[in-house]
Order: sequence, then structure tokens, then C-alpha cells
Amino acid sequence: MSREITQRELRNQSGAIMRELDDGETFIVTRNGVPVGELVPLRRHRFIAAEAAVEMFRVAPTIDYDRFRKDLDTVAGQDAMPRG
Repeated sequence: MSREITQRELRNQSGAIMRELDDGETFIVTRNGVPVGELVPLRRHRFIAAEAAVEMFRVAPTIDYDRFRKDLDTVAGQDAMPRG
């Protein structure tokens, strides 16, 4: 849920507000009681090291490609007509 803050609060408490944004808080900024904007935290991409990804795939179960293809063909045909 977004918290309403005034333009003055944003100006005077910008450091604290930025820390709360870092923590995932969202804000509706008002001017004279009227909402004029929204501050939302950016979604941060989570990266993992390449070595960790390689290790995860190394121990993953193998895929039976013929069975996988058959399963795909069962649900998705190659014809251009939409299914009804």
C-alpha cells in the first residue's frame, strides 16, 4: 500500500524516503492535497554468477527430447488456423 507524502515532506526528508524506497516502500506525492506523482522502487535484476548457473544445470535432470517434442506437438499444432 502506498503512503501519501506531501511535496514538502519529499523535499525535507528525501534521504529517509530514498532509504524506504530501497526497502520496497511506495509513495504517492501530493501538492496542496492533490496527488501529483508516485514514487515506486525499481525492480532490481538479480544476477547469479555464471559458475553457479552452470553448476545448477550440470545436476539438472536430463531431457528426453523426443518425448518433449511429442508433448509439444500434442498441445501446439503447426496449422495457421486458430483452435476454437
